[in-house]
This record gives sequence, C-alpha cells and structure tokens, in this order.
Amino acid sequence: MTQIESTFPRDANGVPITNLGLQVVKTMTFAGGTTNDPGDYDGTGNPATLFTITGDVMFNIVAVCKTSLAGANATIEVGVTDATAAIIPQITATDIDINMAVDIPIIAATPALAPYIFSHWHPIVGGLDVIQTVGTANITSGVIKYYGFWLPLSDDGNVVAA
Repeated sequence: MTQIESTFPRDANGVPITNLGLQVVKTMTFAGGTTNDPGDYDGTGNPATLFTITGDVMFNIVAVCKTSLAGANATIEVGVTDATAAIIPQITATDIDINMAVDIPIIAATPALAPYIFSHWHPIVGGLDVIQTVGTANITSGVIKYYGFWLPLSDDGNVVAA
C-alpha cells in the first residue's frame, strides 16, 4: 500500500483545511549561470521535476514568487512530459515578481498579485510527474515556492516533492 507523505494544510488553530486536498510543497531556487541548475536553459537540470506522482490524482498548483526572477528573455512553464505548459502556461520569467502568485488560468499570460483565485484541477494519470521547464534563456536568479494540492483517484495515487 502506498504511504502518503503529504498533509492537509491547517488553519491557525491546527484544524485541517480539507477543501483544497492534500498539500505538498517544493521550493525552486534559480541560478541559471550555474551549469545544470534548474534555471540553466540548456543544462541537464532543465526540465526539473517538481512533484513525483504515482497512480492517478487530481492536481492543482499555485506558484508563489519569494524572490523576483531575473534572466533576459527567459520563460517558464509547468506541466507534464509532452505537455510542458499544461498546468501553468508559458510566461516571461521577468514578469514574475516577489509576492506574486501564479495559478491558472493566467489571464493574458500575466501573473496575478496575491490573492488569486484557486481555480483549476488537473487529472494526472498513469504516474506522470509534474515538471517545470525553463525556455529561451537562463533564469539567472529568483525563488518560486510551488504549493501542490491533490486528491487521489486511484488506490495507489500519491504525490511527493521531488
């Protein structure tokens, strides 16, 4: 049997908030000038696996920028293999500034300032992993914290931070 390592997010009183599903978190720090860093456009760290999924799940994600992204002409997107922009469509990295929250749908490819509308669940089946892809050029600096929310569909459905 699969062991679930995620938890319910909790309110200030420690009560589980169950309407968002189970939560898993992954922080990505970019240093695209470093060989094979996830921000290195043509390095082996790109694309980077954010969340490893087994079985079938419903998945939602919010990307919160903790340090503004830098990198001329760089783009970023989140998806799965063969659909790399299926979860968060491609956006220019320098448009993502500190304290912005990006979820989907992104209206006119512009990230929204928090608060945002938590709006869209994705069925991810067959154990496809959630990946982040940097395109066009390096993301030379910045930090994004990805909050993944999920619900199992199959008996072996599970999500863990990579």
